[in-house]
This record gives sequence, structure tokens and C-alpha cells, in this order.
Amino acid sequence: MRSERTGDETGPAQGGGRRGFLKYAAGVAGAAAGTGLSAGTAAAVPAGRAAESSPGPSAEGRHLPPDRVPFHGRHQAGILTPQQLFAGFAAFDVLVQDRADLIRLLQRLTDRSRMLSAGVKPRDERTASEPPTPDSLSVTVGLGASLFDDRFGLAGHKPRHLKAMPAFPDDRLDPARCHGDLSVQVCAEHPDAIVHVLRDLGRATHGMIRPRWRMDAFMNPSRPSGSPRNFLGFKDGIVNPDTASGAEMDRLIWVTPPCGEPDWAEGGSYQVLRLIRFHGDAWDDVPVERQEKIFGRRKASGAPLGGDREDEAPDYRDDPDGRIVPLDSHIRLANPRTPHSDKSRFLRRSYNYDQGYDGQGRMNLGLVFCGYQQNVQRQFATVQRRLRHEPLSRFVTPEGGGYFFVPPGVRDEEDWFGSRLMRDTAR
Repeated sequence: MRSERTGDETGPAQGGGRRGFLKYAAGVAGAAAGTGLSAGTAAAVPAGRAAESSPGPSAEGRHLPPDRVPFHGRHQAGILTPQQLFAGFAAFDVLVQDRADLIRLLQRLTDRSRMLSAGVKPRDERTASEPPTPDSLSVTVGLGASLFDDRFGLAGHKPRHLKAMPAFPDDRLDPARCHGDLSVQVCAEHPDAIVHVLRDLGRATHGMIRPRWRMDAFMNPSRPSGSPRNFLGFKDGIVNPDTASGAEMDRLIWVTPPCGEPDWAEGGSYQVLRLIRFHGDAWDDVPVERQEKIFGRRKASGAPLGGDREDEAPDYRDDPDGRIVPLDSHIRLANPRTPHSDKSRFLRRSYNYDQGYDGQGRMNLGLVFCGYQQNVQRQFATVQRRLRHEPLSRFVTPEGGGYFFVPPGVRDEEDWFGSRLMRDTAR
């Protein structure tokens, strides 16, 4: 499947609570609502972000996020944060019409996100009798290309590679589920936290923004260990850049001075969101041996064809004709593992979704693909061109999403989302 769709190629848990929830999630996954398919399962806490607690891996090998994800830092949380079990993705159109109101909007989003990150149920609200529950919450805010128009004087300060997401050859994009002035990614360990946060942000910004599209999603627990599986039955999120390497993150994820971006964008990252539907009925009719050739991996173990372990790297030099891993398999097209293709890798942080049945009685299952990178043209778009008309494209269809730029992090209590952009454009 596409790298966007499969996530391929490119302190201890608190008693029985979190471990018990993993077992619970396994039972309710079909009722909640990813493949890019999901990524970031081995993500580390970002450099410069001191977690309040740093849990070790769970019994299933999952890298757990800290109970409280620090809100302040050089980069926004929710990118390198170890992947939480649940996520909500939403895009909004901005309704305010002048710079002063846009600044107020960004400051309100910051203030509420800061408070909610400290405890999903703050002490100063109606739930004051209950203790704060951080729930490993992270809120990540991105800016769409349409925000950089003549409403706010931002046109000359747009990130170099930010534009409306194009339709790639195998896409069937629904305009109502694409793009937006702002993106908001909310991740947490329980699904009710996602709803609570989006409701809270909606109240705080009432009349200032209008919802454009939204998708709730979840990460399937691994069975029995290793990477989780997507709804096509394959292990997902096996390969990602090394998030513990600052040098690798500066080379692949974060905007740095050599990138030639506006000064305000340094420390930010391009976000790609894709709503990808799976055609499960057609996929289920394909023999497992053929499915494995389409992916390039064993369905049971996740190992590349010819290998034994899911974390084993395929050696294409010993298979130049694709006799073992087909030349048109997903993993080989997405990442040919050449010196040239190395610079097109990016970080995948995707989730599954389940939207019940459609009008024809078919299950509406798929992936919210989420990818972060330094240069969306060099990385995501390049991979998509390699995947054009791949065999997997018969079984998955991108239907929505967008390109966004995630500004650098909120540094302290006086800072706010997009502050450097607004200050630079005021000069």
C-alpha cells in the first residue's frame, strides 16, 4: 500500500490501568475508528522536552507517551511524541477578517491547549471536584496555504512548499473533505479526551472559525507484539526515521536555516493529512500470497519477503530483478533504499478509522495518514510519484486531507501559536 497508507518505508505503565486499556482497546477497535498505515510507534520524546514522566515500553512492546506531554518547547508536541492510542484530526476555515482578530484566535487556541495539556479536565471548570487527568494529551496546530492570502497580510511570508494538496493519479478527492486554513491534531490515551478537547476549543473560538472536516481515529494494539496491524491485516508503521537522532530530525523533519524558508518557520514542519478508504471486500478476495507480493511483506510476521523479522531491512542489491520482493511492491516503490531515495523519507504518524457502513452496506474503514517532513515536495510528493498506479492502489482510495505547515513550538507562558509569523509580518 502506499507509504502514506501503510506507514512502511519511509516510566512503567500505571498498574493495570493502561495495560488493561490496551486489552480493552483490542475489543472495541472496530467501534472506535488507521494505515500510512500507522507510524511513530518507536518515537522518542523530542529533544528539549522534559516529560513529567517517561514510561517504558508496555508489555506488548509499545512505546508509551508520558502521562503529561510538555506543552512548551522548541517544537510542537504531537510530532515526535510517542504515539498515543487515539487521535482526532480536524480542519477549519478562519472567519475573522483582520490581523488583530487572527492574533486573538491563535492566542485563544494556545491558552486553551496549554491548560488542557496540563489536565484534560482543568481544576477551574465544572469538573473542579475531579483531579486533572493529563491523559498524555497533545494538541498540534497547523496552517493551511489558504491562510496566506490578502486577509491578514501574510501572502509574502508563506512557507516555500506550502500549497493546496493536489490530486494524485489514484486519488478521488472530495472537496468538502480537503484543505482548510487551520489543522488541529489532538492525540490522547482515551477517546473521550479527544471529544472533550475539540468541544473546548470550539467554545473558546466560537464565531472565529468554522469546521471544514473532521476524522476521529485510533491505533490498533499490536497482536501479539511488534507493530500494530491495519485493517488490511498487515503490520503497520514498521519503518520510520530515528526520532532519537537530532541530526536525522534536522535533516528530514524540522525546517532549518539552509532550507531557505522564512525565518519564522525555523523549527516547524510540513504536515500531510490523507483520508484513505480501504476496499476491504475486494482485498479479502485476494489470496494471501498475492497480498504479500503487493505489500512486499509476510502477513503473519511483517518480515520483508525473504526475511524472518519485521525489523529486518530488505537487501535489494541481492534481488535486482525483484524475484523475492517484487519491483512493484509497496515497500520497494515507497523506499527503494538508494542514496537518492534516502532524502525522501519522512515521519509517519497515522491512525485507523471506522465510520460504520456506507449507503451500499459496505464497511467504511481506512486510514488517517499523517506525515511530517522538512520539505513536502522532496519527501511526500516524491514518494507519491514513485507509487503512481502501484498494485495496492486498486484496494485503497485517498478521499480527502490537506497540506499544512506546523509552526515552531510555543516557547513559554508568554508565547503562542504562530507568534513569530505574526510579528515578522508586522514589520
